[in-house]
Amino acid sequence: MTNDAHADDERAQVHTVLLYSPKEERRRTVRTAIGRRPAKDVGRIEWIECLTYDEVIENVDRGGVDLAILDGEAQPTGGMGLSRQMKYELDDCPAVLVVIAREADRWLATWSLADATLLYPVDPLTAGEVVAQQLRNRTAGVPVLR
Repeated sequence: MTNDAHADDERAQVHTVLLYSPKEERRRTVRTAIGRRPAKDVGRIEWIECLTYDEVIENVDRGGVDLAILDGEAQPTGGMGLSRQMKYELDDCPAVLVVIAREADRWLATWSLADATLLYPVDPLTAGEVVAQQLRNRTAGVPVLR
């Protein structure tokens, strides 16, 4: 396979990204900052939006999720606790990105075993770069944190 053909395959790939937040405004802001294709070399994103803990668990258990973006400020179940639970309970856990409200919360996101963080409000340049890297890692088979 030529490099051009390989690049075309990557761009044609569709990645399933789960986005969890009970707040519609937060989901819209994150989704808008990332867009449908976070980088030229990364395939298109198919979004699954979840408002509740149960929806996240149902979708992740079904399989096929490449990246879970979790609201660290969500109530009653926060994204950090959910991240830690997923990392301990799932054999094929998707990459997890936690959206945090304060820079000081990065240590807690590390405790939650999140693969990456984004600071809210989300910067589109940073968001695209971070999401694209997580999707590249997933495609390449790089193991997620455990």
